[in-house]
Amino acid sequence: MKASTERKIIRWLHILLSIPILGYIYGPVSTMPAAANAVRFVFLPVVVLSGFFMWKRHWFRRKSVNRQVPRVRQA
Repeated sequence: MKASTERKIIRWLHILLSIPILGYIYGPVSTMPAAANAVRFVFLPVVVLSGFFMWKRHWFRRKSVNRQVPRVRQA
């Protein structure tokens, strides 16, 4: 998958999963226990993690590359 496609998917996931959070804050979702728990324990963590990943993707990529390919020290 190309980097631009991955960015678009993560960005749309972030935007679409933020809608129930807005409903929880401004709408009647907080009065429905099942929907409130879904927002608290599913949507909010996924939105936070996707936002963090969009912000720090370069750091994740650098750490994953360093783990997969050990560097050889030259004498």
